[in-house]
Amino acid sequence: MRVVFRPGAATTATAGEAQRLGLRRLLVVSGTHGADTAQAVADSLGPACAGLHTGARMHVPAEVADRAVEVARAADADGCVAVGGGSAIGLGKAIALRTGLPLIAVPSTYSGSEATPVWGLTAHGVKRTGRDPSVLPRSIVYDPELTLSLPVPLSVTSGVNAIAHAVEALYAPDTSPLIALTAEEGVRAMAGALPQLAADPRNLDARSRALYGAWLCGSCLGATTMGLHHKLCHVLGGSFGLPHAETHTVVLPYALAYNAPAAPEAAAAVARALDTSSDAPTALWRLAGDLGAPRSLAELGLKETDLAVAAEQAAGQAYPNPREVTADGVLALLRAAFEGAAPERS
Repeated sequence: MRVVFRPGAATTATAGEAQRLGLRRLLVVSGTHGADTAQAVADSLGPACAGLHTGARMHVPAEVADRAVEVARAADADGCVAVGGGSAIGLGKAIALRTGLPLIAVPSTYSGSEATPVWGLTAHGVKRTGRDPSVLPRSIVYDPELTLSLPVPLSVTSGVNAIAHAVEALYAPDTSPLIALTAEEGVRAMAGALPQLAADPRNLDARSRALYGAWLCGSCLGATTMGLHHKLCHVLGGSFGLPHAETHTVVLPYALAYNAPAAPEAAAAVARALDTSSDAPTALWRLAGDLGAPRSLAELGLKETDLAVAAEQAAGQAYPNPREVTADGVLALLRAAFEGAAPERS
């Protein structure tokens, strides 16, 4: 993977990255909300742009991916440029997975998905994820100017979403000293940037710092196996339609509180990165809440009657986690996240 990082890079570097890869017919994909930015990137490609498709949707529904693949094939595209947040990057990955087309990512949020070989698709109310080297972007074009107009609430939840990748990497079974250093630095960078950009959304330095943190956190996700936190968020998003970044933001403090007794070194690293004397789950809860992020699953529209179903789904699948995952334990975690009070270790 090659990374370009500078203000203005979206429209000044993307064409060069395509040329470096030998691509001459690129399909640009985005969501409807990022269509204007995607159009600017498409225009910068000149005759190398084979079309613009703005059909990306959250959690990458299978029918949305099917349509995008049809568009790419109809355009005779030899590559794809995904412009936007996790939904657009996810759609670009779905195209790459199905067609083998090389992908260039131009992120406009802090999801960190662009730095990973992880793909996700939602079908029949179930979100499936997997890893495949074909979906890892060949180039990432980071342009902090693209994030200047990202609303503060979405900036905060997108940033905490990225922090979640690093937190789970710290206690992953395949972590390493290098990943631990990267994860801690990613959390430190993002947690330091979020209050600054919330106070001054046009602060380019803070936006750049957040994008740097997102890259580090995403790289951790790409290098390790995720645990309970990500599984819960996939269940809540795929089966119950909860918004992606907001769900990660609400669940993360409670998931870390659940795992902290079995992963004390990881919790200590998060606390160091947050520069807090409090325990790490509470510090994460305060960071997000003080910046106006939602604090409970109830705020996101989950019903209390959904808790047991979600717990059963999350506990019924095998995945690595530092602490044993039980239906009762997950239900208690979800109930705490549903109510939104400060997390308590159990």
